[in-house]
Amino acid sequence: MSEIEATMQPVRNIGDELMSEEGARRVRRRYRADFRFRAYGIIAIAIAVGVLGILLATLIIRGAPAFVQTQVTITVDLRDAGIDPADPARADWRGIVADSLEAMFPGAGAAQARELRDMISGGTPFILRDRVIADPALIGTVFDIEVPASDRIDQLNKGAIDRDAPVAQRTVNDQQIAWFDTLEAQDRIATPFNTTLFVGADSRYPELAGLWGAIVGSFYALAVCLALSFPIGIAAAIYLEEFAPKNRWTEMIEININNLAAVPSVVFGLLGLALFLNFFGMPRSAPLVGGMTLALMTLPTIIIASRAALKAVPPSIREGALGVGASHQQAVLHHVLPLAMPGMLTGTIIGLAQALGETAPLLLIGMNAFITAAPDSMMSPSTALPTQIYIWADSPERGFVARTSAAILVLLGFLACMNAVAIWLRSRLERRW
Repeated sequence: MSEIEATMQPVRNIGDELMSEEGARRVRRRYRADFRFRAYGIIAIAIAVGVLGILLATLIIRGAPAFVQTQVTITVDLRDAGIDPADPARADWRGIVADSLEAMFPGAGAAQARELRDMISGGTPFILRDRVIADPALIGTVFDIEVPASDRIDQLNKGAIDRDAPVAQRTVNDQQIAWFDTLEAQDRIATPFNTTLFVGADSRYPELAGLWGAIVGSFYALAVCLALSFPIGIAAAIYLEEFAPKNRWTEMIEININNLAAVPSVVFGLLGLALFLNFFGMPRSAPLVGGMTLALMTLPTIIIASRAALKAVPPSIREGALGVGASHQQAVLHHVLPLAMPGMLTGTIIGLAQALGETAPLLLIGMNAFITAAPDSMMSPSTALPTQIYIWADSPERGFVARTSAAILVLLGFLACMNAVAIWLRSRLERRW
């Protein structure tokens, strides 16, 4: 080793040591950065899951009381009620109910008659009338009938009203609490499952309000939306992806479709209001109009998802079909489209699930009217699940608070089922290459 090399050797060793230490520090910094990145991701997911859990827990806690309904058994005396068997609907059913309640509590005076009637639902006369019309043999007899308790008594039974609070701070007085305790001691109070929530239509009485009319209205609207958006969206996606020339016009159409997918839903509601109601004069609050408006909103989502499904099909499928003599149309319709259909169906179901939860477009076309019966056709006035939730959330009665949360849970259940169907279809029909 020369004298120069001998002099440079210690310097080289020191440089190697410095480089190794610097490299180790860099590696440690990269590991720390990677650990922080992973920690931030885990924290973000934990926060999202926690917030979602709090939301679901709040909805379940607040909505659970709506799935049961307090029922009161009253004794009805129709022996001297003056009911005409040929036309029982014309009887004084309100008076019959009032007399039956007074007979159950002989000590109640005339001044307390209204407070006594407030113990049961205001729809009791109609329930009794329908029961007698369905069974005319009850005329001239004494029988027991279960009727819904009023909202305030229902809240008292479920513990939402503190009976020990001052009278000015509760909606039931001491006498009504005493009557309730008497009925409970006589085993005339029951809390069965609230079937009315699912089989009844809307009502101004919370204890009689149900979701059936909104469910039917949503079904009709989604049926119209599917019938319009699915074939139009699939056809548009096939043309743009497989047949349309790549020029300035098609690029403009693609950009506009992508932009329409991000447009707020209230804009589509304004379009439906101006086009279908004002220009074409179609009936307001009809599921047909609601479905057509939702179809306009769903089309961009279906087109984008369908084009993505078509792009996912390997080019070898097209080339193989063309190589054996198939035309372009035959290659697309008989080979590419069947393979892309699972993705198209998934996008369609996700688009319909989004349409099911939309409120603003339906509010603008009037599907938030007070409808007390389920629609019998697509042209009948109706509400939908999201608009029904909006109506109940805006109601001042306390009983609608629980029913609003219960309706949200029902809507979330439908959305979860639709997404589960989309996942099942994709896993069942999807082919991997």
